[in-house]
This record gives sequence, C-alpha cells and structure tokens, in this order.
Amino acid sequence: MIFQPPHVIEIATAVRERRTLAREIIDEALSRISRFQEPFHLFTAILPELARQQAKAVDARVLKGDDLPLAGVPFAVKDLIDVAGVPTTCGSQAFANHKAAADATVVKKLVDAGAVLLGKLNMHECAFGFTGENAIYGNCPNPWNTERIAGGSSSGSAVAVSLGICGFTLGSDTGGSIRMPAALCNLVGLKPTYGRVSRAGVIPLSWSMDHIGPLARTAEETAVVLGAMAGADGLDESSSSSGVPDYSAELGQEIRGLKIGVPRNWFFDSLQPQVAQAVTTAIDRMTALGAKRVKATLPHLPEVLGAHRAIILSEAASAFEPYLRDRPEDFSVDIRTLLQGGQFIPAVDYLKAQRVRRIVRRDWAKEFARFDCLATPTSATVATSYGQSKVKLPGGDTPLLNAYLDMTMPFNLSGQPALTVPCGFSDDDLPIGLQLVGAPFREAMLLRVAHQYQQETAWHHRQPPLG
Repeated sequence: MIFQPPHVIEIATAVRERRTLAREIIDEALSRISRFQEPFHLFTAILPELARQQAKAVDARVLKGDDLPLAGVPFAVKDLIDVAGVPTTCGSQAFANHKAAADATVVKKLVDAGAVLLGKLNMHECAFGFTGENAIYGNCPNPWNTERIAGGSSSGSAVAVSLGICGFTLGSDTGGSIRMPAALCNLVGLKPTYGRVSRAGVIPLSWSMDHIGPLARTAEETAVVLGAMAGADGLDESSSSSGVPDYSAELGQEIRGLKIGVPRNWFFDSLQPQVAQAVTTAIDRMTALGAKRVKATLPHLPEVLGAHRAIILSEAASAFEPYLRDRPEDFSVDIRTLLQGGQFIPAVDYLKAQRVRRIVRRDWAKEFARFDCLATPTSATVATSYGQSKVKLPGGDTPLLNAYLDMTMPFNLSGQPALTVPCGFSDDDLPIGLQLVGAPFREAMLLRVAHQYQQETAWHHRQPPLG
C-alpha cells in the first residue's frame, strides 16, 4: 500500500464527522516517529502522553459538537517555541534547563483549534544558521537525499512534514528559516507579515525580524492553519490588531487579471540553470492561467543585506547576552563567534540599518502598489551537501549564505508576507521552490495564487524516496 501523508483538511473533516478518531491518527503519527527518529534526528522532545491526552480531549469535544478546524491534526513545533513543562532548548546546550512555564500563544491557539502536539523539533542551534546541522541532537538530513541538507534553521519542521509525520509544523523565520527548508523539502512554507502571528513564548533571535509561521504540503492547508494561529495577542506588544480574514475564502478564485511582479534586478542574476528554468516555467504557468506579468524593480537590495546583518547580529547578541556572559562554553564555536561578533556592532551601524529599513519599506510600498504579488526563486540552488561552503553559479563560486538567503532575507527586513511553493525538481530529484511576496497583510492573496498554481501542477504530490 502506498502511504498517504496526513492532510490537514481531510483529517480534521474525518475526525469532526466521526469517521475516525483523533487517537487513531495520533497513534499512526507516533508510529512514524518511531520509524524515522533515529535516522533523521527529527525531535528534541517526543511527547506521546501529552499527544494521547490531547487526542482524547479532541474526541470528547467532537462528541459535544465543538467546532474544531484542526480536529485531530498532528503537529509539532520548532524547539524555540514554549510547551508547558517541557524544556525549550533552542537547539543549544545553553538552554538545556530552560523549562517552559506555559504554552506559547501559538501552541495554545492551535490546541484550542483541535490540533494535537507530538513534540519539539530539531533545529539549527539558536536558529542562527541555514544548514540545519546540530552537534547536540544530530543533523536532520533531507529526505530527498540524506547526504544533502534539509535547510535551516527550521530543519526538523520541514522534515517532519516531508516524512508524513505531521500534517503541519511551526517554524521561525528571521532570514528565510521557514521558506528555505520548505523549498528544499518540497513544501509550502509561509512567513506571515511581521506582527500577524504572536511570538509570545518564543525564544527570540532578532525581535524586530523574527516571524512564526507554518509549513505544510499545500497552500490550502496552510490557509486553515494560519487562520487558527493569527491575531492580536496582549502578551506580544509587536502583534498587530489588524483583523484576521478567512484565509480559505479566496482560494477558489481564479488568478486571471492579477498582476505578478517579476524582478528585473537581483533575484534572477545568478541561479542554477535548473532553478531558473523551473521558476520561469512556474511564472509562465501563472500567466497561462490569466495572470499578467509586470516588470518589477526593488531598489536598495545591496543595502538591505548589510542592514539585515547589522540588525540580526546586534539583536541576537543582546538576546543571548546573559547566557553568553555566564556560560559561553555552552554554545558551539560557530554560534559563539557570531554572538560575540554582534557585541561589537557599533550603535551607529544599528541605527543606520534601521534608517535603511524605513527607506526600504517606503520605496517598496510604492513598487508593490503596481502588482498583486512578486514572484522570485526561493533560493539560487537546490539542497547542497553537508560540509559544502560554496556552490558554483553562473556568476561564479558563491558562498552558500548568499545562494540560500539573498532571496529571502530582504523580506524579513521589510516585514512583508512571503511564502514558498513547490515548482519543480532538478535532474537529481531535488526540490525547487517558487517564492511569492505580497504587501503587508496580503497573505490571503499569496495563498490564493499558490493554491491556484498547485491546482494546475502536481509537484507537491511527489514524496521522498524512503526505501
């Protein structure tokens, strides 16, 4: 029998209609964890007792007639998101004894909506890296080729969905840490607008650029999850009071007449040929559906990268300062070096970076007013091998940091919503992602475009070779 991965909407519907029980869904998910945990180092904490308790509660609530949009759907969270009574390690020895007193707001909202928490997921240490390598919990490899990286820092979040354990997962994104692993693992990954989703109960890396968002197989599933977790939160002063729409309401609307911005600068300058071909073909497919291609130019992109670096290093050094001061040896050498370097960013550079951010938001708002969404590659390359530091691109040997994050990190600085959707495979069967970016709080538009594209393509139906 061919394994069918869990689908958020199908599971929730079946549980609500009492065609299956939440506890049966969770038993299957826990069985798959047992199969895949050792080779993939997915979880930092597996919570079977809690999961079965929550599943039992879901079945009881269904009998009472409660409306549960995520009834019985198994999920897990990146291990920088608090779960009451469980250590939040942030993938680091420095936080090994950091036991959470309460659930993060996003966890509480999702459990209230009927989702069932399986555990905490592996990640790049302190969310400060893009490969997903972790010396404490083990590397979390790519299911499409276990000699390749899954991407980071939300590596476990991507792999747990890719392997069919979870219907969806949560990750964090400060420079591309949801979108990049989602793209490398053939998933949809959404970084919402800054402030759209509460970060209360989440260990920060860069408080002005951190975003929490879902990873799933489809835009349709992502819309349901986002609807359950979005909204204002009095525990997070950065959360927005902007109303939460029904993200599923517009999914069925065709994209005929929509304007798709295609950048003339930066994003297509130096790509692996197969990435360029897949993304171009995806945009062509959208125009075949009636969307109109519009030439776009985003100014200030070189300055954006410098500003992003100054802000993330400064804010990370501040966020982790007590741990770095008292127990520097608990951080790996790479992370400790980054954090210590951040302590020496001059205040004037940080302030200049914030000025760049204001200018970027002003000027990009004018450009985004010309189209409905921007379409770019999610990364310049497919998944690379462990230990690889550069990749050969048409523009020359390129550091992996730039090959992976130059496409994604600009929108952490601007705070705009951005998602990746599967759009093809390389000749060696490695996934390729298309990034869609919108104006602030236009997640519904991005999900609509991604859903209509997925209705016309089958990339998201492909599953990794599990032997």
